[in-house]
Amino acid sequence: MGIRVSDRIAAIAPSATLAVDAKAKALKAAGEPVIGFGAGEPDFATPDHIVQAAIAACSDPKNHRYTPPGGLPELKEAVAAKTARDSGYDVNAGQVLITNGGKHAVANAVATLIDPGDEVILPAPYWTTYPEPIRRAGGVPVEVLADEATGFRVTVEQLERARTSKTKALVFVSPSNPTGAVYPRAEIEAIGQWAVEHGIWVITDEIYEHLTYGANQFHSMPVLVPELADRCIVVNGVAKTYAMTGWRVGWLIGPSDIVKAATNLQSHETSNVANVSQRAALAAVSGGLDDVARFRAAFDRRRIAMWQGLNAIADVTCLEPEGAFYAFPSFAAVLQRKVAGRDLHSTLELADLILEEANVAIVPGEAFAAPGYARMSFALGDDDLAEGVRRIAELLAK
Repeated sequence: MGIRVSDRIAAIAPSATLAVDAKAKALKAAGEPVIGFGAGEPDFATPDHIVQAAIAACSDPKNHRYTPPGGLPELKEAVAAKTARDSGYDVNAGQVLITNGGKHAVANAVATLIDPGDEVILPAPYWTTYPEPIRRAGGVPVEVLADEATGFRVTVEQLERARTSKTKALVFVSPSNPTGAVYPRAEIEAIGQWAVEHGIWVITDEIYEHLTYGANQFHSMPVLVPELADRCIVVNGVAKTYAMTGWRVGWLIGPSDIVKAATNLQSHETSNVANVSQRAALAAVSGGLDDVARFRAAFDRRRIAMWQGLNAIADVTCLEPEGAFYAFPSFAAVLQRKVAGRDLHSTLELADLILEEANVAIVPGEAFAAPGYARMSFALGDDDLAEGVRRIAELLAK
């Protein structure tokens, strides 16, 4: 029997983050005391006023029917208002497309922009999903690697070296998944001006906009560089800010012609996002930010604990996370020696060992084009965080 799956779909790499999370949850369900640093989701419950809005929506028959494929008009208006409030970016509802989560927004943006052969500059380490819709569209991801020396931030000089006549777009993320890096205002301005100068589109993922710590601040690139707006797509959603990962509501914001085309695409692929989820998202983005501040304070406390705990482990180094809810430690020195009597050749092997021997799940850096590193989420309870780091330290000392 011949190959049953198309080459295009067979080439898609599995989501490493979801795979690690699934394995950890399966072990936990089997009774193992697993602590998971893998999943990129808050451990908090969705705020009650949002849940109550969803409960009320379930009883309203108008939510039992198809609605416009691009999103409820009132939600699109609210997203536009929230964007002006939170980042200072003034857009109208016609520039907003409501999607089935942030991943869907990324996929729609890429599918709408990229033709076969187009190159998309992708700063690395990058979120594991970004390359896949680029390749599926026939585009070519062009990795530009940042490391600890630059705080995991790429420079304009690196981007310029990667630019060719085929460069169509740049993917930009700050605060960063997986590294927790936050770009300063001046660096964002410089990258935006470079994109304008060369007529390059920017897809900027702002999903972690409210999760910055200390003196670090979020800045939206099209606000700092207004002339970029006609070649910029902003991706965002309710998942991280409002602890709503399971509700699956995101959006993209862009020029009206791009949003119209992406809406047409969505009308054939998924149609409208579930109306109950949209009503919940409306309550989220229309409400205040008190719950967000509470979440951020907890994440801030946890990031310091994880950062200090990891740096206390022999042969492990970790930059201080500046945003999001991830630490990105280097285990390169650990891989130069035996651990629990084993020779290890990659952080893939190290992650397997840590899960098997310590019942702790981490995501190996290979998933983010960063061998030798690992992503560890600090979006979990304080006690579990401390115990998980303790177990890793104990294992690596063997």
